[in-house]
Amino acid sequence: MGTAFQIRDLRFRYPSSAGDTIKGISFDVREGEIFGLLGPSGAGKSTTQKILVRLLENYQGSISYFGQDLRAMGHSYYEEIGVGFEMPVHFTKLTALENMEFFAGFYRSRADIQELMERVGLWEYRDRKVGEFSKGMKVRLNFVRAMLNSPRVLFLDEVTNGLDPANARIIKDMIAEYRDRGGTVFLSTHLMNDVEQLCDRVAFCVDGQLVETSTPRDLKLKYGRREVKVEYRENGALASAVFPLDGIGFNQEFQNLLQNREVETIHSGETSMEEIFIIVTGVKLNGQAE
Repeated sequence: MGTAFQIRDLRFRYPSSAGDTIKGISFDVREGEIFGLLGPSGAGKSTTQKILVRLLENYQGSISYFGQDLRAMGHSYYEEIGVGFEMPVHFTKLTALENMEFFAGFYRSRADIQELMERVGLWEYRDRKVGEFSKGMKVRLNFVRAMLNSPRVLFLDEVTNGLDPANARIIKDMIAEYRDRGGTVFLSTHLMNDVEQLCDRVAFCVDGQLVETSTPRDLKLKYGRREVKVEYRENGALASAVFPLDGIGFNQEFQNLLQNREVETIHSGETSMEEIFIIVTGVKLNGQAE
């Protein structure tokens, strides 16, 4: 696998702004991975994504797409990417199928619309006007739209926001399968469960700069506590004990507890991605600073 995107010293300033929104960030997105760009609102995530899908130009720095200068690429670029915006955009007076057939008409390569709509549970509603759809149905249709051209790279922004757990699971399974077939995904989300379940690597963006890039596993090891907490019953009451993870197999007190008490739960000190988000960015997921 090669490199899908190579971004070097990327800078961008909106015409009405006194300072840069993107302040010299550099990172790579590998072919065949799900790369998550995370950060608080206003950090520059959406601006970065808009630059990569060529909705924004006049940036400084360099971006290569599979070795080609992004600036030099023509309309063929749009044949290779699929984009799922955070806010679903459809023609509300057209049916779901009419919407998908219209958007599919822009591409030379087309996926099987029926197969995609069946997978997300919308085929039976194909003749219903989108204006009558619920929010969750619109979100699922939005994902189908992003997949219409069988893209080489998929850009997704809050892809499961507004979905119930069952439908969110379907979308996440489809994204993982797409990656396993060699597709590349650029994901932006505030839903840390999506990050934990999907992303191969993540980068945290704060105030237009990248402050940390790593895998979710390595981040959990870095910011977690090397300890094990055991909850158990003693004389009918719930009790707990914490042991160092290092050398746990030789810890006699730990061994005795397992052998002589009614153990209910055992947890390592692994931290969640939500906790890591707060630690790395200094911002809670509701957008307020610590």
